[in-house]
Amino acid sequence: MVETIAGVVQQLIQIYYYLIIGYILLSWFPNARESSIGQVIGRLVEPYLSPFRKIIPPLGMIDLSPIVALMSLHFAQYGVRAVANMLAGSF
Repeated sequence: MVETIAGVVQQLIQIYYYLIIGYILLSWFPNARESSIGQVIGRLVEPYLSPFRKIIPPLGMIDLSPIVALMSLHFAQYGVRAVANMLAGSF
């Protein structure tokens, strides 16, 4: 049961990871973020990216905050796996 829940959480984190990558790729195309798909992805991703943008200012035209946000999602996946392994081992 613990492994199932951890697997679902990890899949959700992975989907969110891909949403952020898609949002980053949309910035490469003019007016792509203003499209309906871009706006939906923006509403899902921007609340997560905004704290990172407050901490890490952009370097000219380059915004490094999504990279740090993606790394933190990776660490969250490892954390979910570690907690699931710990809980599965205690039962």
